[in-house]
Amino acid sequence: MTQQALLRIGLRIGTRGSALALAQTAEVATALAAAHAELAPPGAIETVVIRTTGDRVQDRSLDAIGGKAVFTKEIEEALLDRRIDIAVHSGKDMPTVLPSGLILAGCLPREDPRDAFLSRRADSLRALAYGAVVGTSSPRRRAQILYERADLKVLAMRGNIETRIKKLEAGEVDAAVLALAGLKRLDLEGCATAIVPVEDMLPAPAQGAIALEIRTEDERAAGYVTAINHAPSSLCVATERAFVAELGGDCRTPIAALAQIGAGRLRFRAALFKPDGSTRLMTARDGAPSEALALAADAGRELARRAGPGFFS
Repeated sequence: MTQQALLRIGLRIGTRGSALALAQTAEVATALAAAHAELAPPGAIETVVIRTTGDRVQDRSLDAIGGKAVFTKEIEEALLDRRIDIAVHSGKDMPTVLPSGLILAGCLPREDPRDAFLSRRADSLRALAYGAVVGTSSPRRRAQILYERADLKVLAMRGNIETRIKKLEAGEVDAAVLALAGLKRLDLEGCATAIVPVEDMLPAPAQGAIALEIRTEDERAAGYVTAINHAPSSLCVATERAFVAELGGDCRTPIAALAQIGAGRLRFRAALFKPDGSTRLMTARDGAPSEALALAADAGRELARRAGPGFFS
């Protein structure tokens, strides 16, 4: 195939530059090349690394620099500017409301959405010594940790997965809680001391999902994504995002949700927490997959009513 032909066919995928983001993008590229013969030759798919605000600013909390959008803003700008054709995101990093002109077009098969507990001093959160220090950058994890163990100290710990593991090994914290999916994608699952059951710690909405974002009118990119979209994963992610949208939540609010499909049924579980872990509100729904979005919205309305104004303050 000539270079000119490759330029006509070529597909540009935008991503963050972390090891995890590149691993996820490699999964997407492999799936695209397998599904579309014209994307199989070397060079037909280009990975475009985009440094986001969240990558550049590591010395402040996500709250202080703009919340979840700091991991997607620059990538979405590149998409709108037509510098890339498909944006690859960790599903849990995507804001609930997308910029005008962009859509979430699909997901790869979802990895295990559970959290992982890492420690050299205990085999579980419950087994940690009184007053132990646990590292996490997630308000959701912080609230659930404190709900279970109000005596623990939760230390904000930012950085990529490798950085957080190094901080744990250096003794900066007694334990850390990370997404199991990220560990698995980097072949670091062996670093996990234990996998946390969802009954003990409900995941973040869309955790474990690789989300593919495109321009609304880009039929070419839509065709490529449709061929690799995993419909059950996409439906579960859409369900969890619909729940968050009903609440008007973001990454600064301790919200947890998990949708799962099995035996032709959809099971949905969700929870809200006060930031200090003092209160937990939970709900669940079960129904046909065709009712998923309506079930999630209904669950969101229920918890919003039960929580009342100022719940997250």
